Amino acid sequence: VNSRNQVNQANVSSVTEFLLLGFSSLGENQLILFAVFLCLYLIILSGNITIVTVIHLDCNLHIPMYFFLGILSISETCYTFVVLPKMLINLLSVLRTISFISCATQTFFFLGFAVTNCMLLGVMGYDRYAAICHPLRYPILMSWQICGQLAASCAGIGFLFSLVGTLLVFRLPFCGPSKVNHYFCDISPVIRLACTDSNINELIIFIGGVLALMVPMTFICISYGFIVCTILKIPSAEGKLKAFSTCASHLTVVIIHYGCASFVYLRPSSKFSSSKDRLVTVTYTVFTPLLNPMVYSLRNKDVQMAIQKVLGRGKC
Repeated sequence: VNSRNQVNQANVSSVTEFLLLGFSSLGENQLILFAVFLCLYLIILSGNITIVTVIHLDCNLHIPMYFFLGILSISETCYTFVVLPKMLINLLSVLRTISFISCATQTFFFLGFAVTNCMLLGVMGYDRYAAICHPLRYPILMSWQICGQLAASCAGIGFLFSLVGTLLVFRLPFCGPSKVNHYFCDISPVIRLACTDSNINELIIFIGGVLALMVPMTFICISYGFIVCTILKIPSAEGKLKAFSTCASHLTVVIIHYGCASFVYLRPSSKFSSSKDRLVTVTYTVFTPLLNPMVYSLRNKDVQMAIQKVLGRGKC
């Protein structure tokens, strides 16, 4: 056994790159997928850049709610940049390889921004709780200093989780095969290629996924429990509708984001199913970032008015 482990350790250096199988089985349909994903990626970029620009230019949107929305848009722009450009290149390439270092880097930044987004959605839930349940204390509870600290904490926690997860995966010995049955270097398909027992690593990663997803999701549920109780006490129907409307966009994004991520990550890597997981992963790496700017702009009158105002300035 010891000699076999030594041989495996010696062969680790033989894996210098991975082959991303991704959508290679689709043949000529890859060109159609390339066109579709390119259009979606451009819409995601333009939507998020529009939201960040509008929030920056319109003084009426300089409040914590839109501050966190702007941070979320920046994070999601980076999040899609980590995955989609390489996926688009692979859809046009014959050889879909990625170096070992690039694969580890992609995993690190993908997980970092993904967990950061989860934490930001939790903080946005707290912001809605403070605004609706404690309106008089809201300027103190959500001062700009506290907002900055919360945003920095989200990024810090996100990339701390990412660092631990990446080290747990890429410090394992890889001695072949090096075919990743996915369109980017995600944890589940990569860790299955390790040529040693990875049960402990998978367990730690699974616990980390549970914490990264369930803690902010539980926090959001508790926050909205208090929010609903407070809204029901509002005497006027118009006041209730206005309060609910400020939460509708956030809740829509939360349900889709956490629903898809939970399906993939709240289970051991041994249960990884390539075809189903690829479909769900496309949902939260492409369609969720696409949905966010649309939901927050189409359902939010303040953002709509700010966009019209900014467009009006451009015309002048």
